[in-house]
Amino acid sequence: MPFTHGEGAREVQDRFDTRRLADAITERTVRDRLGAGDREFIERMDMCFIATQGADGRLDCSYKGGEPGFVRVLDERTIAFPSYDGNGQFMTAGNILETGRVGMLFIDFERQWRMRLNGRASIDWGDPLAAGWPGAQFVVRVEVEEVFPNCPRYIHRMRLVERSVFVPKAGCEAPEPEWKDHFEAALPEEQRERRARRAAGESAGG
Repeated sequence: MPFTHGEGAREVQDRFDTRRLADAITERTVRDRLGAGDREFIERMDMCFIATQGADGRLDCSYKGGEPGFVRVLDERTIAFPSYDGNGQFMTAGNILETGRVGMLFIDFERQWRMRLNGRASIDWGDPLAAGWPGAQFVVRVEVEEVFPNCPRYIHRMRLVERSVFVPKAGCEAPEPEWKDHFEAALPEEQRERRARRAAGESAGG
């Protein structure tokens, strides 16, 4: 369905006399599919923000990070990304199962550029793409409905110091975050067993 401005947005636009500007920008920039430039931009990003909505109307916004290209463009209407081990609350995934409505924001802080992507997300617990992301618990696919760049003028210019050591990589086991030590008894059984094996190995080696 084509992008439309809600009544609230129209009220504020009329207050500041920007309805014409909003319509002109929408006509020129909002698309329902990804182009070659969009693909290049998304697939060099190592982080993004994703907003989701649950069935009760409550909202959640989460940060997702990985190696550059962890979000993949499958075709002009579909992107996919992995879900890695987190705090076990699965707020993003839960909202996706309930409504599927997502809004994503990609920001390049070094080049000071950003792009929004709205669409419908889904989770297939047996998605064959999961094998392509070491450490992925499952894969989220997003059907693109709206994609458009945003004015970059308020983006602070920042440079990468280092990427998180916790991002899973092929051929090596990611370290455990220290906060899990405080929730040992509540961790999933598989994680408790893995941590116990790791601790036993470190004890034997030390």
